[in-house]
Amino acid sequence: MAGPRSKTEMRALFDRVSNWGRWGNDDERGTLNYLTVERVAAAAKLVTKGRQISCARNFPVTPGPENPTPALHHIVMGGDDPCAAGVPGLECSLDFIGIAYHGLASSHIDALCHVFVDGKMYNGHPATEVRSTGARRNSIMAVRDGIVGRGVLLDIPRLRGKPFVALDVPVTAAELTAAEAAQGLRVEEGDILLVSLGRDRQRAAAPPAPGEPVRLAGLAPDCIDWLHERKIAVLGSDGVSDPTPSPDPIPDWPIPVHMCGLVAMGLHLLDNLYLADLEDACAALSRWTFLFTVAPLRVERATGSPINPIAVF
Repeated sequence: MAGPRSKTEMRALFDRVSNWGRWGNDDERGTLNYLTVERVAAAAKLVTKGRQISCARNFPVTPGPENPTPALHHIVMGGDDPCAAGVPGLECSLDFIGIAYHGLASSHIDALCHVFVDGKMYNGHPATEVRSTGARRNSIMAVRDGIVGRGVLLDIPRLRGKPFVALDVPVTAAELTAAEAAQGLRVEEGDILLVSLGRDRQRAAAPPAPGEPVRLAGLAPDCIDWLHERKIAVLGSDGVSDPTPSPDPIPDWPIPVHMCGLVAMGLHLLDNLYLADLEDACAALSRWTFLFTVAPLRVERATGSPINPIAVF
C-alpha cells in the first residue's frame, strides 16, 4: 500500500493536510472555499452541447449484500383508488420514501460532521456537537445552496487497461498524475474530482454473494497529500473513496481518506456514484471535464444527504 503504514505516520499526514483555521475558526465549508464564484462562472462555460448525465444510483429499495437496510418506497394512494378523501373531483397518486443513506448502496454526500478523529470533527469542533437532535456544527446545511463547479473524471480502469480497479490494488497518487497526463488535463484548485474505479463492471464480473464481506476498491493513503496539494473542492467516486476493507489496514485508521478528507481537510465526499454512463460519454467526446452540480436535501442538522449529481457537457 502506498503512503503511511503506521499510526504515527498517519497522524503526521493528518496534521500535514489539516485546514483547521485556514478560513476562520467558525468555517463549516472547508475546501468548498476553493470553489469561488469566478470558478463557478468559468465552469458554466464548459456547457456546449447541453447533454446531461446523472451520476446517481437508483433509489436502493432492493436488499442485498451492499444494501442491508434497503430504502423504503410505499405508494400511499394509487391509480386504482385515486380520489383524495374530502376533496371531490381531485384524482392523484401519492407516495412515501425513507432512507438510511450512509453505507454502500445510496449515492450520497458526507457532511463534515460525519466522521471524527480523536473525538473531533473538521475545524477542531468536538464530536459531542452532533447530538440526538442533530449536528450543531458542520451539518449538510453548510451546502444548502448546492455545489456547482468544474467536474473532472479520472478514469483509472482506462489508465490501467483493465475493466475495473482490482480490490487489493488501491489507486496511488502516481496513478492520479498518470491519468491526468493520459487524458490531457490537470486537476486544478476548486475542481470537483471524480475517480472512476469501475465498480459496476467489477460487480458484474464477480457479484458479492450473500454472507460474504462486501469489498470495494479505493484510493491508497498517499493520495491524501496529492488531493490536499491540488486544493480540490470535492472528491467523489463510484466506491466510497477508501478501499473497503483496506487490503493493508493501518491500526486505528480504518478509512484514511474519510478521516483525513472530512476531518482534517474539510473535504466533502460523494460516495457510491454511478459513473459508467459518464465514463462512456467522456471517452466518446475525448473530454473529461464538464459542469457538475450536486444538490443535497436541505435537512437541518443532517450528517449528509442523498444526491443526484448531474454532469452537463
